[in-house]
Amino acid sequence: MAQRPRDIPGALTAAGGRTDSTANRADATTDRADPTANRADTATTTAVAPPGAGRSPEPSRTPQTPRTHQPPRTPPTRRAPDTGRPPHGTGSAADVLARYLHQQATEFLRGLRLHGDSGHGAGGAAEEAAEAVRLLRGAARRISGTLHVFRPLAEVPWTDQFRSELAWLTETLGREYACAARLARLRGALHRLSGAAEAGSAAAPAVGAARAGALLERQLTLARTRAHSAALQALGSARFHAVADAVAVLSTDPPLDPSAHDLPAQDALPLLAEQSHRLLLEAVGTLPLAAAGLPYNAEALSHGLADAGVPAAESRQDAPWHQVRLLVRLRRYAQEVLDEQHQTEIEPGLTVRLLNAGQALDRHRDAAEAAAYAAAAARTPRIAPATAYALGVLHADQRYEVEAARFAFGRAWQRMGVAR
Repeated sequence: MAQRPRDIPGALTAAGGRTDSTANRADATTDRADPTANRADTATTTAVAPPGAGRSPEPSRTPQTPRTHQPPRTPPTRRAPDTGRPPHGTGSAADVLARYLHQQATEFLRGLRLHGDSGHGAGGAAEEAAEAVRLLRGAARRISGTLHVFRPLAEVPWTDQFRSELAWLTETLGREYACAARLARLRGALHRLSGAAEAGSAAAPAVGAARAGALLERQLTLARTRAHSAALQALGSARFHAVADAVAVLSTDPPLDPSAHDLPAQDALPLLAEQSHRLLLEAVGTLPLAAAGLPYNAEALSHGLADAGVPAAESRQDAPWHQVRLLVRLRRYAQEVLDEQHQTEIEPGLTVRLLNAGQALDRHRDAAEAAAYAAAAARTPRIAPATAYALGVLHADQRYEVEAARFAFGRAWQRMGVAR
């Protein structure tokens, strides 16, 4: 392992304006698991780091190979996390981070157990599987985000590799549910648009909407089936076993720099959280918030629709907003760690405003991706002109939703700025 800096405050200051290459890959989508693999009680008894991590590698194995039960290894250079909570506002940075990571690792393993118990059946079992995936992805994102924001306090080579594995997992698990949500969104928009067209005696959009809906149903159902199969294959792989084992080790032996045990939490953690907030401020400063001054901005929409035939142009337009969405999420996770330090929400208003801003940007992402999918479907060869027209109207409708979400974020951000 590379030499670690002993002067942690200096390291924190030097790391203020830096983000690593995996910072923007902690966001993705969802799926269900194989009932013969990945039981939580198995994951908690094996101490295996992800492939390529700084710990001893695990021999490759198939999902049917029995595991060797061994206690998690505790290197002599680390201190075990305290089991009790320290007094208000006290304790080392390592103590606070260890408690928070332990909580999220426990949530991950609880989701893993629930996923295995669901049996992948229909009805209530399917709902349990969806809830399990939500727990798995939420815990994985929080672990990854915390290790990113507080990166100077962690063992960097191991955590960087671990975060890339968590990003792979959340993306793989999310694709099936993303396809289902996108289909529901587009189908609902088509129903609304066709109803408005019939009321206004515009027959063409209504006629084309039925065929457009059938086309989207076929394409997205096929994509969802493929995503489901890919997730099942991933959840039965040795790679996933390694991630689950690493999370189990994380709950008892977090990969923190030994110097973090000597640094007071009230000094290190707010400093790194503030650096995360400054990165967010810089990213928001690049957004055209002045142009998003109306809930449905026709002028901005006209520029977006002018590039409808060039998907890369829309992607470039939306990319800064997606980046801000990820930074808002990181800032919210950093605030959760600060709340853990003080055993209560120290800025409940800020937490709520960050959540509102993140929800607006979630709607922005969903609408932008739905618009892009409608435009791609309209380029399907040999479809009827009425179908292509209905898909074009659907694309414009979703770009209107993009502008509405940008307006909502601007309002939420303004309230957050005034409060701070």
